[in-house]
Amino acid sequence: MTGNGLTGEERLRRLLGGEETEWLVERARQRLERGRSLTGTVTLSAASAAQRRAAELLLGRRAGAGASLSVSLEEVDRVLRASGAAPEGLHEAVVRLRGPLRDLAGEREASASAWQAAYGNLDAATAARPELAGWRAWLESTGLVRRLAPDPVQARHLLDQLAQVVARLPSPGLPIGRLAAQTAGDAHALDEGRPLGTLALSAAKALTGRAYPGEGGADARRAAWAAVGVHLDDLSSLVLCLGLPGDDRTPTGRILAAARAAGEPCVLTLRQLRRHDGPLSSGAASPSPSPSQSPFATGAGLVRICENPVVVAAAADELGPSCPPLVCGGGRPSAAVWRLLDLLSEGGGRFAYHGDFDWGGVAIGAAVHDRYGFEPWRFDTAAYEAALSLAAPSPAGPASPSASSAALAGRPCPTPWDPALAEAMARHAVRVEEELVLPVLLSDLSPGPNDRGTR
Repeated sequence: MTGNGLTGEERLRRLLGGEETEWLVERARQRLERGRSLTGTVTLSAASAAQRRAAELLLGRRAGAGASLSVSLEEVDRVLRASGAAPEGLHEAVVRLRGPLRDLAGEREASASAWQAAYGNLDAATAARPELAGWRAWLESTGLVRRLAPDPVQARHLLDQLAQVVARLPSPGLPIGRLAAQTAGDAHALDEGRPLGTLALSAAKALTGRAYPGEGGADARRAAWAAVGVHLDDLSSLVLCLGLPGDDRTPTGRILAAARAAGEPCVLTLRQLRRHDGPLSSGAASPSPSPSQSPFATGAGLVRICENPVVVAAAADELGPSCPPLVCGGGRPSAAVWRLLDLLSEGGGRFAYHGDFDWGGVAIGAAVHDRYGFEPWRFDTAAYEAALSLAAPSPAGPASPSASSAALAGRPCPTPWDPALAEAMARHAVRVEEELVLPVLLSDLSPGPNDRGTR
């Protein structure tokens, strides 16, 4: 009890517990929760007469004139201690009136730590993949993950699933529903508009050099997934080929046989290729394959692989029915491309590969080489340096960029079939596209008395 018969609690409520002093207590609470000291003044603009009278009652003096009201926090602290309303001062009064204080700095630190932990498995999945470094930074800088999963616990679950998806990409020949079921336990988790689908699609774009936000629409989404070997359906994934021998027992075989006889390129869907379980072949016919196993004649031979459709078109124009088996990867191979190559490989086929002399083309070649191995088809150091001489020379001598060659950009990639090739490309720093060497590729495809080899 104080001298006027009021308890400390009652006096505190009278001095600071009313609506008129609520602003003052709130300002003090905010300072304490932010780790600031209770010093200096706080000011209330456009104070009411009741708020001014409450301040005068608290301080025991006039609170000044004018529209605004300024109060010294040190003075309030002294009054509360001296009156016995709060023997430990303003800090004690705030806690008694408003309850326990929050540690905002500690909460921020804990939240930052939780968000960092949320990315842990994704960071582990991307640590050895420098091509995803920019995408990983973009994910965090744009706040996309926080918009999709505002809570770090929720985000961690989402990012753990994303890490599993990223670890599976590229994943040749995998239906998107199966990928979703295997990584998230939900066959629709990668559907358009789902959080995981949104994040995983941006990763697929990053892996193939596309802009992460990129263009929208079903076609763009289908193309981005197809570029990492994931197909949305069996009809949208395609492979272009020329000269593959078909049999006369299956619909696909008859299509291929007719296209080969006419010397015309043929486009196969993944659906057509998935209907055949056995190996496909590039060789001449031999007895009795099961019609359910292959639309192709058995006995595999050499299949040449190019990166760009222009090679197939030119081969069809110049060689027609005499063109040997040729498959177009179409850039990053689609699920249909991988399926066709798998079946040809299982049938004993061997491959010769050519692509663009740039880091993207080399990366595609490395993926094919890792899966099957191949003979370089004018896709080695000697062929690269010979191709440089076809580019428009500068007065000083070295090749300079032309319509089909330009400065080499991007991240270097190893060339396991010829390690010296990557070194030569890095040294010359010139990109050479397949169009520039098209005449020599067609020469290799032209029939002759001897095998022209795979230089």
